[in-house]
Amino acid sequence: MSDAKTISRRTFLGIAGSAIGATAIAGNMPPMPPMDQPPTRNQPNIDADSFKEETLETDVLVIGSGIAGLFAAVKAHDAGAKVLMVSKGRLGSSGLTPFGKGIFSYDKDNAKMTPDEYLAKIADSAIGTNNPVFTRQLLDHSADRVAELREWGFFDSALCFESFSKPMRERDIPIMERIMMTHLHKEQDRVVGASGFSLDHNTIFNFSAKTVILCTGSGGFKASGFPLCDLTHDGTIMAYNIGAKVTGKEWNDGHPASAKNSGSCYDNWHGQIEERPSTTSEQVNHHLGVDMNYAAYVNGGPVSMGPASQSEEKTTDVPAGPYVPEAFRQAGPPPQPERPSGLLAIFSKDKPQGPPGMGSESVGGSTAGMAIHKSEGLVPVDETGLSSIPGLWASGDALGSYMSGGIYTQIGSSMAGSAIQGALAGEAAAKASQSVTSISIPAEKIAQTKAEILAPLKRETGYSPAWATQVLQSVMIPNFVLYIKKERMLQAALAYIEELKEHHGPMLMASDRHHLRLAHETMNMTITAEMKLKASMMRTESRCSHYRLDYPEIDNENWQAWINIYKDEKGEMQLEKQHFNQWPKFA
Repeated sequence: MSDAKTISRRTFLGIAGSAIGATAIAGNMPPMPPMDQPPTRNQPNIDADSFKEETLETDVLVIGSGIAGLFAAVKAHDAGAKVLMVSKGRLGSSGLTPFGKGIFSYDKDNAKMTPDEYLAKIADSAIGTNNPVFTRQLLDHSADRVAELREWGFFDSALCFESFSKPMRERDIPIMERIMMTHLHKEQDRVVGASGFSLDHNTIFNFSAKTVILCTGSGGFKASGFPLCDLTHDGTIMAYNIGAKVTGKEWNDGHPASAKNSGSCYDNWHGQIEERPSTTSEQVNHHLGVDMNYAAYVNGGPVSMGPASQSEEKTTDVPAGPYVPEAFRQAGPPPQPERPSGLLAIFSKDKPQGPPGMGSESVGGSTAGMAIHKSEGLVPVDETGLSSIPGLWASGDALGSYMSGGIYTQIGSSMAGSAIQGALAGEAAAKASQSVTSISIPAEKIAQTKAEILAPLKRETGYSPAWATQVLQSVMIPNFVLYIKKERMLQAALAYIEELKEHHGPMLMASDRHHLRLAHETMNMTITAEMKLKASMMRTESRCSHYRLDYPEIDNENWQAWINIYKDEKGEMQLEKQHFNQWPKFA
């Protein structure tokens, strides 16, 4: 294969093997493992046949214990439902919730902008990609959610556990922590429960529920430099596997890391992790695109980013890099041709503008695999976050609400959006659970699920999840694959990812419960990588945080649309357009 848009696997092996030296990778990654690594023999420390099973029943099952999960559980309980929360981590201590220190609150009496002005500015920054229904929710509900958080003590400590525990204890809502959820169950065309296994003892849990709310966050590829290692798109892939539509996979978060100690999220961000939360007000930006990634691609790294440099007479950034809307261009000296400029003003050499602990030089890729907040996840069919599967809701970063579109427009809106969407989903799921009858999960499906969960423990030979994850990272994290895109590299990367999914994934081994978790997480990340590559190839334009070198311009004629992904009846991945003005209908 030697045409302009394809590349052989052998050629790509040579490129990807040296990709770890590329500019936009945060942290020190191991060399690319050879794809023909011989299988090794599994030596399990636990007996797969010793796993017992437990079944629990509830009205509303909330999966996830971050801020979206908290409000989903509280509001579902307050609406009269029996609620159970289950989480891979700890209440308020997993996912990105502990990292979020700013939460947006719209003060209607002292607002800097009217609702119409705010919505118009968000749409301008998002270049039309936002869903105004969810954007408007920020204005209508953020102050109420902030008031509740204040009452619970959220702003009194850098830690979320105590403030999150208060409303849960007062309502006696049960929480099951350190449960790796792997399956959603669908019967009679609606969700009826979920299954997972304990990380602490040999138990598989089967949850029978009238409604389910996914508050599982987004995910990443376990890149260094950002606290994303427990977010691996679990909820999204569970829902995709039972037919739910997924969206937003072409967008990419562009958080950098300090070039010094780039692999340490604490060194890079310790000042933010230790500070107490506070509120933010209206300040619409055009943040977290790929400006810095483009600069690194053209000039090499590390990169120091200050205020954007845009000449007044220049009306488009397309020839020189990602497009920035006119209203969000910052004043500065004329751009130097040899050094593209951008709006990702995280810090400058003289006046650091990022969190304490970050130096003036940075590398990208610290959030590789994560999309812009609220732009990736399950496709909603209404304003409460109901998915395309009846009985299944999502909220927060697990919902592709496009609250801000394909770019992060309002600092603090992610925390506020998660709280708001969790509350709305909780109320809606509780109401829906009152009108449906429980449907038992068939015994044969329970048996099949158990077999699938424990399969990595029973394999005698195969591949370790760590090895497969290293291959995945080596393929996906390079700047010239994930951020600065072109057809031939996306195709080459896809060949690797499809090989991982089709051959190596079914051969993943586990020796204990920890590695069993890793095996399932690795498969979730691999399917997500396939989605990201295919969506990036399908969107033949550049817009917001999606940038194509071979299609650098915005194409409003063909691409005023979101991309939805779903599994067809044959189990094949399909992609479709959903036009901006057709929400919540499907294309």
